[in-house]
Amino acid sequence: MTWIIYALLSALFASLTAILAKIGVKDVDSNLATAIRTVIILLFAWGIVMFQGTFKQIPQISKYSLLFLVLSGLATGISWLFYFKALQSGNASQVAPIDKLSLALTIILAVIILKEKVSISVVFGTVLMIAGAILVGFGK
Repeated sequence: MTWIIYALLSALFASLTAILAKIGVKDVDSNLATAIRTVIILLFAWGIVMFQGTFKQIPQISKYSLLFLVLSGLATGISWLFYFKALQSGNASQVAPIDKLSLALTIILAVIILKEKVSISVVFGTVLMIAGAILVGFGK
């Protein structure tokens, strides 16, 4: 059950990310804003790893895992570049719901790539997420 608490905290901080980024990206190039944010995340994440001492596990990471972590990092960076560009020209209340279509896309890709099984309620929920993101994102 603790995963729910972590997931809710993730959602809270993701929402704060959108609001704080929208304020911060005003009059700043979106790519520069992304780079500044990335440096902060880099320092924060490595600070935690150093504090916990988990940096000692680096040699144990397989090349396979490392490859996919690098690819995930590249996908994250590309996502952030587009997200900040969208925030710079759009309303946070519209950009964020469209960005959250990633939830539905993740479910679809998990079925296709990871061969995860989904129930009819997950399919229905995914359709509702897509409809909701479209209604909120494009609603006037």
